[in-house]
Amino acid sequence: MISCTVRYEIDPDKLDAFEIYARFWLKKIPEMGGTHHGYHMPYEGPNDIAYCHFSFASLADYEAYRAAMWDDPDCLKAYKFATEANCIRRYDRSFTKPLLKGATVEELGL
Repeated sequence: MISCTVRYEIDPDKLDAFEIYARFWLKKIPEMGGTHHGYHMPYEGPNDIAYCHFSFASLADYEAYRAAMWDDPDCLKAYKFATEANCIRRYDRSFTKPLLKGATVEELGL
């Protein structure tokens, strides 16, 4: 499994528009084979930073999703909306391999 974390720098005066954009992806990524772990919106601290976390079974599956989304009319509408709303100033993506299963002290040999 591979997880993608997107760090967004958003316009805090356009948070409502960003939430509309985010809600689309919360529904769309699972439809395209991924698992969405949610958007994490500004609350305390910086008012212009949001995070998004989602996973695919493999990097190949993520790359297939990225290729398919450019041919998907709904994805294109969402990108157009965000561009016209100018709610996203910039974003970066990072990829990690999640560690999801814990173990006892005995299982770990500690």
